[in-house]
Amino acid sequence: MGLPIFLAIAGGLQAYGQYQTGKAQESALKRQAEEERLRAQTEELARREELNRTIAANQLAMVTSGISGASPESVSLESARKVSGSEAAIGLSERLKQAQLVRQGEAAKFAGTVGAGSTLFNTGADILKL
Repeated sequence: MGLPIFLAIAGGLQAYGQYQTGKAQESALKRQAEEERLRAQTEELARREELNRTIAANQLAMVTSGISGASPESVSLESARKVSGSEAAIGLSERLKQAQLVRQGEAAKFAGTVGAGSTLFNTGADILKL
């Protein structure tokens, strides 16, 4: 087998490896983004459950202590208003984190494709030099 054929095969294998590495990195980062999304949903659910427990405790405390002037509904509404702002910020932060992982995956795939193309181009140039 001649040197040009060997170079072509080696270059092709290297390019294929670079391309597959980029695809694998993209897949891993997309999977990580999905795991982050599920983790964020779980944490949001836990925060909401804690808020509900706090509101229920506040309402029970008001009823048992005989506090007047504020209805349980108004206390609940005020608590919900305070929490909604922080929930929105946390949700935005989580979505941005997930989007960043997806972008990193796309960049990794692109880098693998560009690297593969570059390898093939350089291999072709090396063969032509022979």
